[in-house]
Amino acid sequence: MQPASATPISDARPSRWEQSAPIRYPDPGIVILDPRFRRLVLDNAAIRRIATGFHFTEGPVWFGDGRYLLFSDIPADTIYRWDETDGGISVFRNPSHYANGNTRDRQGRLVTCEHDTQRLTRTEHDGSVVVLADTWQGRKLTGPNDVVVKSDGTIWFSDNGAGTRGNYLGHKAPQHHPFRVYRYDPATNTLGIGVDTQPRPNGLCFSPDESRLYVVDTPGDRPKSTWVYDMVDHGTRAVNGRVFFEGAGWADGIRCDTEGNVWCGFSGGEGEDGVAVFAPDGTLIGRVLLPERCANVCFGGLKRNRLFMAASQSVYALYVDVR
Repeated sequence: MQPASATPISDARPSRWEQSAPIRYPDPGIVILDPRFRRLVLDNAAIRRIATGFHFTEGPVWFGDGRYLLFSDIPADTIYRWDETDGGISVFRNPSHYANGNTRDRQGRLVTCEHDTQRLTRTEHDGSVVVLADTWQGRKLTGPNDVVVKSDGTIWFSDNGAGTRGNYLGHKAPQHHPFRVYRYDPATNTLGIGVDTQPRPNGLCFSPDESRLYVVDTPGDRPKSTWVYDMVDHGTRAVNGRVFFEGAGWADGIRCDTEGNVWCGFSGGEGEDGVAVFAPDGTLIGRVLLPERCANVCFGGLKRNRLFMAASQSVYALYVDVR
């Protein structure tokens, strides 16, 4: 009989994320649900955890000219830098004003959604920070969340109050406007409404030809879904919104590959957490399974064929066969 003070013995093996043993190819975390996904992934590439120990990672953005990834840890009020050449982690910006989504504009400058200041900013090449948008009709935005830049230079961002509903991701503040997607034109320094038909817009991206805008809707009191809109008037307006995907689990940050497939940071519980990939017709074609909910993704690496995944307390990477 085992003494009451003895340490319990477990026969369970440590998970793949807690050991350095190699993963047998093909990686069992890459799940093919449709033949169309098979040619997008590799039989001899494994999902790697490249950084961990954070609070809530978000907003990955790749800087190919420096071979590094930036990502936000929102509660830590920090943007971190991961160096691809040596795997080193360093602080890029602290305080970050509880930064969430990040992207780059057509000149390679960092564009950031800041929860705590409730503003959209741009970091110039000399490191100075310029405020692009922080008010609508004279009152503070609710808190920019995620952002994408169109080829014409306009910046589309969701404003959904995630940073002003509590003090963990920002600070408590009143909501002055409905949650929306805004369109900022740096050429004219004007802000307009891009999408105002969703209860709480979140992640967003354009199709490769920019004829479509995908927007994730994450209301707190009803099922979450992902919508698609047609771009009209020379790409200045998003119309004809309809559901692209809804069901068990939900997307957060999203990106399109060059073939039009939508790669979604995904939450759905064990067996679904990670990345869900949808064909342009809305069919779920594959998954990249992670041990954590994934908030956002981006493509990067020397050939833009490396998927980076900001997932809760960690960041993961996977080489794929698409860019």
